Amino acid sequence: MIDQIGFEASDAVRAALSAVGRTEDLRFSPDNRLLALAGYGRRRCLILRIDIQPTPDGPSITIHDFMELTSESMGEIHGLDFIDDRTFAVANRDGLVAIFALPPGEPTGQSNGIAPLREIKGGLFCKLKTPGSVVVRQESHGRYSLLVCNNYTHRVTRHVVNRWLGHRATGNHLLLEQGLDIPDGIAVSHDGQWIAVSSHGTRDVKMYRMSASLGPDTEPAGILQDANYPHGVRFTADDRHMLVADAGSPMLHVYERGTGWDGRRLPARSIAVLDEEIFLRGRTNDEEGGPKGLDIDRSNSVVAVTCEEQTLAFFSLASITGR
Repeated sequence: MIDQIGFEASDAVRAALSAVGRTEDLRFSPDNRLLALAGYGRRRCLILRIDIQPTPDGPSITIHDFMELTSESMGEIHGLDFIDDRTFAVANRDGLVAIFALPPGEPTGQSNGIAPLREIKGGLFCKLKTPGSVVVRQESHGRYSLLVCNNYTHRVTRHVVNRWLGHRATGNHLLLEQGLDIPDGIAVSHDGQWIAVSSHGTRDVKMYRMSASLGPDTEPAGILQDANYPHGVRFTADDRHMLVADAGSPMLHVYERGTGWDGRRLPARSIAVLDEEIFLRGRTNDEEGGPKGLDIDRSNSVVAVTCEEQTLAFFSLASITGR
């Protein structure tokens, strides 16, 4: 197991982390000042005010404060992503996808009940059902797309949202379906050329090439193998590596792009991010116990990982990729 990066935090922040319960995804804000955790078990979002600074000995991390957010539109929050620095989307596995604005001001240990700016339901022939992970893709003319893993209907849907129309969805499409069995995590490469979807039931990660013809009949161009039950997925900033959190083991797997993501490949490296005691404590069945939520901060230097038994841990990206 590689060493964690310790972080400075008050007793109040550590108590909030301990109390959030079962977590799923987590995400850094675009300005790298906030880190949001999906509190699946207690139906809330935990927003951390975070500061990451480079030092000669590696990244230094301070969590300054926090806020807890609850809403009637927050249920079993499985996925979340930031739309901009102050707006974010949550995917409720027992409900819909909701768009929220952060309360004004900085996190100061408060607990706020908030109302959504909009709930996304999908269209007549593309309804959301058991939404899990979600990723935001910026579009032109004030629009963005929400790519949503519909866990138990085994498909990824795309919802084009216009922020100037009160975050109304102006288009709803079935995007991906071939090869998916409980899609559990999703990421878009920084160059916009690839979509990665972890497929829980087939125990691999499907790589789809972004193109005008991309649709539900499109077969994956690549498959990342040898993860027990892949969950969170993330491209590094240069798109040369893919990180995959393995919910069925203590490992985080690293895949290398090479000349492209086509074809089948095994991990280049597999790194333990949980010790055996923590992993076994959460090992209620073969599909649980390992890391779930995964993100890389915007400086591309820190990897954040979460699961129920280890609410938050940080690692140096260089120590994971070996570069």
